[in-house]
Amino acid sequence: MAAMNMTKEEHSMLDGAQGEGVRRAMEIVVALGTIYGAQDLVPVSHVQVSGVSYKNLGDAGLEFLRDWAAQGARVRVPTTLNPAGMDLRHWRELGFPPDFAMQQQAVLDAFSAMCIETTCTCTPYLVSYVPRLGDHIAWGESSAISYANSALGARTNREGGPGALAAAITGRTARYGLHLDENRIPTHLVDVRCPIHSESDWGALGYIVGKRVANGVPYLRGLDPAACDVTSLKALGAAMAASGAVALYHVEGVTPEATNLLPPIWNFKGQEIVIVGLEEGYEALNTQSAVGTIDLVWIGCPHASLDEIESIAGRLVGRHVRSALWITAAHQVREEAESRGLVTRLESSGGRIVSDTCLVVAPVEALGFRSIATNSGKGAFYGPSHAHVAVRFGSLDQCLEAALTGEWEMTDERAGLGTVSESMS
Repeated sequence: MAAMNMTKEEHSMLDGAQGEGVRRAMEIVVALGTIYGAQDLVPVSHVQVSGVSYKNLGDAGLEFLRDWAAQGARVRVPTTLNPAGMDLRHWRELGFPPDFAMQQQAVLDAFSAMCIETTCTCTPYLVSYVPRLGDHIAWGESSAISYANSALGARTNREGGPGALAAAITGRTARYGLHLDENRIPTHLVDVRCPIHSESDWGALGYIVGKRVANGVPYLRGLDPAACDVTSLKALGAAMAASGAVALYHVEGVTPEATNLLPPIWNFKGQEIVIVGLEEGYEALNTQSAVGTIDLVWIGCPHASLDEIESIAGRLVGRHVRSALWITAAHQVREEAESRGLVTRLESSGGRIVSDTCLVVAPVEALGFRSIATNSGKGAFYGPSHAHVAVRFGSLDQCLEAALTGEWEMTDERAGLGTVSESMS
Protein backbone atom coordinates (compact mmCIF):
# COMPACT_ATOMS: atom_id res chain seq x y z
CA MET A 1 0.00 0.00 0.00
CA ALA A 2 1.37 3.41 -1.01
CA ALA A 3 2.33 5.80 1.77
CA MET A 4 -0.19 8.53 2.51
CA ASN A 5 0.67 11.97 1.19
CA MET A 6 1.17 14.35 4.11
CA THR A 7 2.19 17.98 4.46
CA LYS A 8 5.20 19.13 6.48
CA GLU A 9 2.91 20.27 9.30
CA GLU A 10 1.09 16.94 9.34
CA HIS A 11 4.41 15.10 9.57
CA SER A 12 5.40 17.32 12.49
CA MET A 13 2.21 16.35 14.30
CA LEU A 14 2.89 12.66 13.70
CA ASP A 15 6.53 12.97 14.76
CA GLY A 16 5.59 14.50 18.11
CA ALA A 17 6.98 17.97 17.42
CA GLN A 18 3.66 19.47 18.54
CA GLY A 19 3.33 17.44 21.71
CA GLU A 20 2.35 13.97 22.81
CA GLY A 21 -1.39 14.65 22.76
CA VAL A 22 -1.24 15.81 19.12
CA ARG A 23 1.01 12.89 18.14
CA ARG A 24 -1.47 10.45 19.63
CA ALA A 25 -4.33 12.10 17.73
CA MET A 26 -2.48 12.11 14.43
CA GLU A 27 -1.65 8.43 14.84
CA ILE A 28 -5.38 7.70 15.02
CA VAL A 29 -6.16 9.86 11.97
CA VAL A 30 -3.39 8.24 9.92
CA ALA A 31 -4.32 4.72 11.07
CA LEU A 32 -7.92 5.23 9.95
CA GLY A 33 -6.74 6.64 6.64
CA THR A 34 -4.43 3.68 6.09
CA ILE A 35 -7.19 1.17 6.88
CA TYR A 36 -9.55 2.81 4.38
CA GLY A 37 -6.94 3.48 1.70
CA ALA A 38 -6.94 7.30 1.89
CA GLN A 39 -4.34 9.03 -0.25
CA ASP A 40 -4.12 12.11 1.94
CA LEU A 41 -5.73 14.11 4.73
CA VAL A 42 -8.23 16.94 4.42
CA PRO A 43 -8.67 19.93 6.78
CA VAL A 44 -12.00 20.03 8.60
CA SER A 45 -13.93 23.14 9.60
CA HIS A 46 -15.94 21.64 12.49
CA VAL A 47 -16.05 18.52 14.65
CA GLN A 48 -18.91 16.92 16.59
CA VAL A 49 -17.66 14.43 19.19
CA SER A 50 -19.81 11.47 20.24
CA GLY A 51 -19.29 9.28 23.29
CA VAL A 52 -20.12 11.91 25.91
CA SER A 53 -22.50 10.20 28.34
CA TYR A 54 -20.89 8.62 31.37
CA LYS A 55 -23.43 5.80 30.96
CA ASN A 56 -21.60 4.78 27.78
CA LEU A 57 -18.05 5.81 28.69
CA GLY A 58 -17.79 4.46 32.21
CA ASP A 59 -14.67 4.93 34.30
CA ALA A 60 -12.37 3.59 31.57
CA GLY A 61 -13.61 6.15 29.06
CA LEU A 62 -13.32 8.96 31.59
CA GLU A 63 -9.70 8.05 32.35
CA PHE A 64 -8.96 7.86 28.61
CA LEU A 65 -10.17 11.45 28.17
CA ARG A 66 -8.36 12.71 31.25
CA ASP A 67 -5.11 11.12 30.10
CA TRP A 68 -5.38 12.65 26.64
CA ALA A 69 -6.07 16.09 28.09
CA ALA A 70 -3.13 15.72 30.48
CA GLN A 71 -0.88 15.05 27.46
CA GLY A 72 -1.67 18.55 26.22
CA ALA A 73 -4.30 17.68 23.64
CA ARG A 74 -6.26 20.78 22.61
CA VAL A 75 -8.69 21.14 19.71
CA ARG A 76 -7.74 23.46 16.87
CA VAL A 77 -11.13 23.74 15.12
CA PRO A 78 -14.57 24.55 16.57
CA THR A 79 -15.80 21.41 18.33
CA THR A 80 -19.07 20.55 20.02
CA LEU A 81 -20.35 17.50 21.90
CA ASN A 82 -23.11 14.96 21.56
CA PRO A 83 -25.77 14.75 24.29
CA ALA A 84 -24.57 13.97 27.80
CA GLY A 85 -26.32 11.58 30.16
CA MET A 86 -28.28 14.26 32.04
CA ASP A 87 -29.62 17.81 31.97
CA LEU A 88 -26.52 19.70 33.10
CA ARG A 89 -28.47 22.44 34.89
CA HIS A 90 -31.62 20.77 36.18
CA TRP A 91 -30.50 17.20 36.87
CA ARG A 92 -31.42 17.31 40.56
CA GLU A 93 -35.05 18.28 40.09
CA LEU A 94 -35.41 15.76 37.26
CA GLY A 95 -34.25 12.93 39.50
CA PHE A 96 -30.84 12.05 38.09
CA PRO A 97 -28.65 10.22 40.66
CA PRO A 98 -25.98 12.43 42.33
CA ASP A 99 -23.20 9.86 41.85
CA PHE A 100 -23.96 9.69 38.12
CA ALA A 101 -24.06 13.49 37.92
CA MET A 102 -20.64 13.76 39.55
CA GLN A 103 -19.04 11.39 37.04
CA GLN A 104 -20.84 13.00 34.11
CA GLN A 105 -19.50 16.41 35.13
CA ALA A 106 -16.00 14.93 35.32
CA VAL A 107 -16.37 13.80 31.69
CA LEU A 108 -17.35 17.33 30.65
CA ASP A 109 -14.43 18.78 32.62
CA ALA A 110 -12.06 16.56 30.62
CA PHE A 111 -13.56 17.77 27.35
CA SER A 112 -13.40 21.39 28.56
CA ALA A 113 -9.70 20.93 29.34
CA MET A 114 -9.24 20.24 25.64
CA CYS A 115 -11.00 23.55 24.83
CA ILE A 116 -14.15 21.86 23.55
CA GLU A 117 -17.39 23.80 23.78
CA THR A 118 -19.73 21.86 26.06
CA THR A 119 -22.75 22.30 23.85
CA CYS A 120 -24.32 18.86 24.24
CA THR A 121 -26.72 18.33 21.38
CA CYS A 122 -27.29 15.95 18.48
CA THR A 123 -28.38 18.91 16.31
CA PRO A 124 -25.38 21.28 16.23
CA TYR A 125 -26.73 22.69 12.96
CA LEU A 126 -29.61 24.22 14.93
CA VAL A 127 -27.49 26.10 17.44
CA SER A 128 -23.81 26.46 16.64
CA TYR A 129 -22.55 25.64 13.17
CA VAL A 130 -24.32 25.09 9.87
CA PRO A 131 -21.94 23.47 7.35
CA ARG A 132 -22.03 24.74 3.81
CA LEU A 133 -22.20 22.75 0.59
CA GLY A 134 -18.88 20.96 0.13
CA ASP A 135 -17.48 21.68 3.61
CA HIS A 136 -15.38 18.87 5.06
CA ILE A 137 -16.29 18.14 8.69
CA ALA A 138 -15.83 15.24 11.13
CA TRP A 139 -19.05 14.44 12.98
CA GLY A 140 -19.73 11.49 15.25
CA GLU A 141 -23.52 11.65 15.74
CA SER A 142 -25.35 9.48 13.23
CA SER A 143 -28.42 11.69 12.79
CA ALA A 144 -26.32 14.86 12.48
CA ILE A 145 -24.02 13.14 9.97
CA SER A 146 -27.04 12.23 7.88
CA TYR A 147 -28.46 15.76 7.99
CA ALA A 148 -25.12 17.42 7.20
CA ASN A 149 -24.32 15.14 4.28
CA SER A 150 -27.82 15.03 2.85
CA ALA A 151 -29.75 18.22 3.60
CA LEU A 152 -26.72 20.52 3.59
CA GLY A 153 -24.30 18.81 1.20
CA ALA A 154 -21.37 18.89 3.61
CA ARG A 155 -18.99 15.92 3.76
CA THR A 156 -18.36 13.65 6.72
CA ASN A 157 -17.99 9.97 7.40
CA ARG A 158 -19.56 8.25 10.41
CA GLU A 159 -16.78 9.05 12.86
CA GLY A 160 -16.33 7.11 16.07
CA GLY A 161 -15.74 9.01 19.31
CA PRO A 162 -11.90 8.74 19.37
CA GLY A 163 -11.68 9.37 15.63
CA ALA A 164 -13.74 12.56 15.82
CA LEU A 165 -11.75 13.79 18.81
CA ALA A 166 -8.51 13.07 16.98
CA ALA A 167 -9.79 15.07 14.00
CA ALA A 168 -10.56 17.98 16.32
CA ILE A 169 -7.07 17.92 17.85
CA THR A 170 -5.29 17.75 14.49
CA GLY A 171 -7.80 19.71 12.40
CA ARG A 172 -7.64 16.89 9.84
CA THR A 173 -9.46 13.76 8.80
CA ALA A 174 -8.54 11.15 6.23
CA ARG A 175 -9.94 11.73 2.75
CA TYR A 176 -11.94 8.57 2.11
CA GLY A 177 -15.57 7.45 2.05
CA LEU A 178 -18.06 10.29 1.79
CA HIS A 179 -15.33 12.90 1.44
CA LEU A 180 -14.93 11.60 -2.15
CA ASP A 181 -17.28 12.40 -5.04
CA GLU A 182 -17.53 8.81 -6.26
CA ASN A 183 -18.88 7.54 -2.96
CA ARG A 184 -21.77 10.01 -2.91
CA ILE A 185 -23.50 8.54 -5.95
CA PRO A 186 -26.80 6.71 -5.19
CA THR A 187 -26.74 2.95 -4.75
CA HIS A 188 -30.51 2.54 -4.41
CA LEU A 189 -33.47 4.24 -6.07
CA VAL A 190 -36.40 4.46 -3.64
CA ASP A 191 -39.82 5.20 -5.12
CA VAL A 192 -42.16 6.42 -2.37
CA ARG A 193 -45.77 5.81 -3.44
CA CYS A 194 -47.61 6.41 -0.18
CA PRO A 195 -48.60 9.63 1.59
CA ILE A 196 -46.20 10.98 4.21
CA HIS A 197 -47.87 13.30 6.70
CA SER A 198 -46.74 13.24 10.33
CA GLU A 199 -43.30 13.23 11.92
CA SER A 200 -43.78 9.56 12.71
CA ASP A 201 -44.50 8.83 9.05
CA TRP A 202 -41.06 10.20 8.21
CA GLY A 203 -39.56 8.01 10.92
CA ALA A 204 -41.40 4.90 9.71
CA LEU A 205 -40.26 5.61 6.15
CA GLY A 206 -36.69 6.07 7.36
CA TYR A 207 -36.83 2.78 9.26
CA ILE A 208 -37.97 0.88 6.15
CA VAL A 209 -35.37 2.48 3.88
CA GLY A 210 -32.52 1.96 6.38
CA LYS A 211 -33.38 -1.74 6.73
CA ARG A 212 -33.31 -2.14 2.95
CA VAL A 213 -30.19 -0.20 1.99
CA ALA A 214 -27.95 -0.81 5.07
CA ASN A 215 -24.97 1.51 4.50
CA GLY A 216 -25.93 2.41 0.94
CA VAL A 217 -26.84 5.81 -0.52
CA PRO A 218 -30.57 5.97 -1.31
CA TYR A 219 -32.12 8.39 -3.79
CA LEU A 220 -35.74 9.03 -2.78
CA ARG A 221 -38.35 10.29 -5.18
CA GLY A 222 -42.06 10.79 -4.83
CA LEU A 223 -41.80 13.01 -1.74
CA ASP A 224 -43.46 16.42 -1.67
CA PRO A 225 -40.66 19.03 -1.64
CA ALA A 226 -42.87 21.43 0.32
CA ALA A 227 -43.09 18.89 3.16
CA CYS A 228 -39.33 18.34 3.33
CA ASP A 229 -38.51 20.84 6.07
CA VAL A 230 -35.81 20.58 8.76
CA THR A 231 -38.05 18.59 11.12
CA SER A 232 -39.01 16.06 8.45
CA LEU A 233 -35.52 15.55 7.05
CA LYS A 234 -33.88 15.12 10.44
CA ALA A 235 -36.53 12.56 11.41
CA LEU A 236 -36.07 10.70 8.13
CA GLY A 237 -32.28 10.62 8.33
CA ALA A 238 -32.16 9.72 12.02
CA ALA A 239 -34.34 6.65 11.46
CA MET A 240 -32.34 5.54 8.41
CA ALA A 241 -29.11 5.85 10.39
CA ALA A 242 -30.60 3.79 13.25
CA SER A 243 -32.18 0.89 11.36
CA GLY A 244 -29.35 0.81 8.83
CA ALA A 245 -26.13 2.78 8.63
CA VAL A 246 -27.20 5.43 6.13
CA ALA A 247 -24.93 8.47 6.32
CA LEU A 248 -26.08 10.11 3.08
CA TYR A 249 -29.37 10.16 1.21
CA HIS A 250 -30.72 12.27 -1.65
CA VAL A 251 -34.27 13.53 -2.11
CA GLU A 252 -35.32 14.45 -5.62
CA GLY A 253 -35.89 18.19 -5.98
CA VAL A 254 -34.84 18.91 -2.39
CA THR A 255 -31.30 18.04 -1.32
CA PRO A 256 -28.47 20.01 -2.96
CA GLU A 257 -26.59 17.16 -4.59
CA ALA A 258 -29.75 15.53 -5.90
CA THR A 259 -30.64 18.85 -7.50
CA ASN A 260 -27.31 20.08 -8.81
CA LEU A 261 -24.46 17.60 -8.71
CA LEU A 262 -25.52 14.02 -9.44
CA PRO A 263 -25.50 12.36 -12.86
CA PRO A 264 -28.98 11.95 -14.38
CA ILE A 265 -30.85 9.38 -12.30
CA TRP A 266 -32.23 7.69 -15.39
CA ASN A 267 -28.73 6.24 -15.86
CA PHE A 268 -29.09 4.53 -12.49
CA LYS A 269 -27.82 0.92 -12.44
CA GLY A 270 -28.38 -0.13 -8.81
CA GLN A 271 -31.24 -1.61 -6.83
CA GLU A 272 -34.75 -0.19 -7.03
CA ILE A 273 -37.15 -0.22 -4.08
CA VAL A 274 -40.83 0.70 -4.23
CA ILE A 275 -42.55 1.68 -0.98
CA VAL A 276 -46.32 1.59 -1.10
CA GLY A 277 -47.03 1.71 2.64
CA LEU A 278 -45.56 2.30 6.09
CA GLU A 279 -47.09 -0.58 8.04
CA GLU A 280 -43.76 -2.42 8.38
CA GLY A 281 -42.14 0.60 10.02
CA TYR A 282 -44.95 1.22 12.49
CA GLU A 283 -45.09 -2.44 13.50
CA ALA A 284 -41.33 -2.70 14.01
CA LEU A 285 -41.07 0.49 16.05
CA ASN A 286 -43.81 -0.43 18.52
CA THR A 287 -42.88 -2.85 21.30
CA GLN A 288 -44.41 -6.25 20.62
CA SER A 289 -45.82 -6.64 24.14
CA ALA A 290 -48.93 -4.56 24.72
CA VAL A 291 -48.29 -1.22 26.41
CA GLY A 292 -51.25 0.74 27.70
CA THR A 293 -50.10 3.00 30.52
CA ILE A 294 -47.43 5.52 29.48
CA ASP A 295 -44.89 6.72 32.08
CA LEU A 296 -43.19 9.26 29.83
CA VAL A 297 -43.91 10.95 26.54
CA TRP A 298 -40.64 11.89 24.86
CA ILE A 299 -40.36 14.35 21.97
CA GLY A 300 -37.04 15.56 20.59
CA CYS A 301 -34.92 12.79 19.12
CA PRO A 302 -33.03 14.32 17.34
CA HIS A 303 -33.22 17.38 19.57
CA ALA A 304 -36.27 19.56 19.05
CA SER A 305 -36.19 22.89 17.27
CA LEU A 306 -37.82 26.06 18.54
CA ASP A 307 -40.64 25.60 16.02
CA GLU A 308 -41.39 22.14 17.36
CA ILE A 309 -41.46 23.40 20.94
CA GLU A 310 -43.79 26.24 19.99
CA SER A 311 -46.13 23.81 18.23
CA ILE A 312 -46.33 21.57 21.30
CA ALA A 313 -46.90 24.50 23.65
CA GLY A 314 -49.75 25.68 21.45
CA ARG A 315 -51.46 22.29 21.52
CA LEU A 316 -51.34 22.10 25.32
CA VAL A 317 -52.87 25.48 26.14
CA GLY A 318 -55.40 25.06 28.95
CA ARG A 319 -54.63 21.35 29.37
CA HIS A 320 -52.52 19.39 31.85
CA VAL A 321 -50.60 16.17 31.33
CA ARG A 322 -50.94 13.04 33.45
CA SER A 323 -47.80 11.31 32.20
CA ALA A 324 -44.41 12.95 32.33
CA LEU A 325 -43.72 14.95 29.15
CA TRP A 326 -40.11 15.66 28.19
CA ILE A 327 -39.02 17.62 25.14
CA THR A 328 -35.26 17.17 24.74
CA ALA A 329 -33.39 20.07 23.14
CA ALA A 330 -30.10 21.94 23.12
CA HIS A 331 -29.76 24.34 26.04
CA GLN A 332 -29.51 27.27 23.60
CA VAL A 333 -32.90 26.31 22.17
CA ARG A 334 -34.31 26.02 25.70
CA GLU A 335 -32.99 29.49 26.56
CA GLU A 336 -34.64 30.98 23.46
CA ALA A 337 -37.87 29.16 24.33
CA GLU A 338 -37.65 30.60 27.82
CA SER A 339 -37.22 34.14 26.48
CA ARG A 340 -40.39 33.66 24.41
CA GLY A 341 -42.39 32.41 27.37
CA LEU A 342 -42.66 28.87 26.00
CA VAL A 343 -41.00 27.23 29.00
CA THR A 344 -43.53 28.80 31.36
CA ARG A 345 -46.41 27.76 29.11
CA LEU A 346 -45.18 24.18 28.89
CA GLU A 347 -44.49 23.89 32.59
CA SER A 348 -47.97 25.22 33.39
CA SER A 349 -49.27 22.19 31.49
CA GLY A 350 -46.88 19.85 33.31
CA GLY A 351 -44.35 19.46 30.50
CA ARG A 352 -40.59 20.01 30.64
CA ILE A 353 -37.89 21.05 28.21
CA VAL A 354 -34.93 18.86 29.16
CA SER A 355 -31.59 20.08 27.85
CA ASP A 356 -28.22 18.51 27.04
CA THR A 357 -29.34 14.87 27.08
CA CYS A 358 -31.25 12.12 25.31
CA LEU A 359 -33.05 9.09 26.70
CA VAL A 360 -30.87 6.82 24.58
CA VAL A 361 -27.79 7.82 26.64
CA ALA A 362 -29.43 8.73 29.98
CA PRO A 363 -29.66 6.38 33.01
CA VAL A 364 -33.37 5.81 32.40
CA GLU A 365 -33.49 2.80 34.72
CA ALA A 366 -32.64 5.05 37.68
CA LEU A 367 -35.37 7.54 36.71
CA GLY A 368 -38.17 5.00 37.09
CA PHE A 369 -39.58 5.11 33.56
CA ARG A 370 -40.71 1.75 32.20
CA SER A 371 -42.85 2.75 29.22
CA ILE A 372 -42.60 5.66 26.82
CA ALA A 373 -44.43 7.10 23.83
CA THR A 374 -42.53 8.94 21.14
CA ASN A 375 -42.91 10.23 17.59
CA SER A 376 -39.20 9.57 16.90
CA GLY A 377 -38.25 6.62 14.74
CA LYS A 378 -34.72 6.69 16.14
CA GLY A 379 -35.95 6.96 19.72
CA ALA A 380 -38.40 4.10 19.23
CA PHE A 381 -35.71 1.96 17.64
CA TYR A 382 -33.19 2.39 20.46
CA GLY A 383 -35.60 2.71 23.41
CA PRO A 384 -35.92 -1.02 24.21
CA SER A 385 -32.21 -1.88 23.80
CA HIS A 386 -30.57 1.25 25.26
CA ALA A 387 -33.11 2.48 27.82
CA HIS A 388 -34.85 -0.86 28.54
CA VAL A 389 -38.30 0.66 28.13
CA ALA A 390 -41.41 -0.51 26.31
CA VAL A 391 -42.22 1.85 23.45
CA ARG A 392 -45.30 3.16 21.71
CA PHE A 393 -44.51 4.93 18.44
CA GLY A 394 -46.94 7.26 16.70
CA SER A 395 -47.72 10.78 15.62
CA LEU A 396 -47.21 13.87 17.75
CA ASP A 397 -50.98 14.11 18.27
CA GLN A 398 -51.09 10.50 19.52
CA CYS A 399 -48.15 11.14 21.84
CA LEU A 400 -49.63 14.31 23.31
CA GLU A 401 -52.96 12.58 23.82
CA ALA A 402 -51.10 9.85 25.70
CA ALA A 403 -49.45 12.51 27.86
CA LEU A 404 -52.84 14.05 28.66
CA THR A 405 -54.61 10.78 29.46
CA GLY A 406 -51.71 8.65 30.69
CA GLU A 407 -52.76 5.90 28.28
CA TRP A 408 -51.91 4.97 24.70
CA GLU A 409 -55.03 4.97 22.57
CA MET A 410 -55.10 1.91 20.36
CA THR A 411 -55.99 2.74 16.77
CA ASP A 412 -55.82 0.92 13.47
CA GLU A 413 -54.95 4.00 11.43
CA ARG A 414 -51.67 2.47 10.20
CA ALA A 415 -53.18 -0.88 9.27
CA GLY A 416 -53.39 -1.90 5.62
CA LEU A 417 -50.84 0.60 4.42
CA GLY A 418 -49.06 -1.93 2.29
CA THR A 419 -45.56 -3.30 1.97
CA VAL A 420 -42.32 -2.87 0.09
CA SER A 421 -41.27 -4.36 -3.24
CA GLU A 422 -37.77 -4.52 -4.67
CA SER A 423 -36.32 -5.05 -8.12
CA MET A 424 -32.96 -4.85 -9.86
CA SER A 425 -32.70 -2.53 -12.81
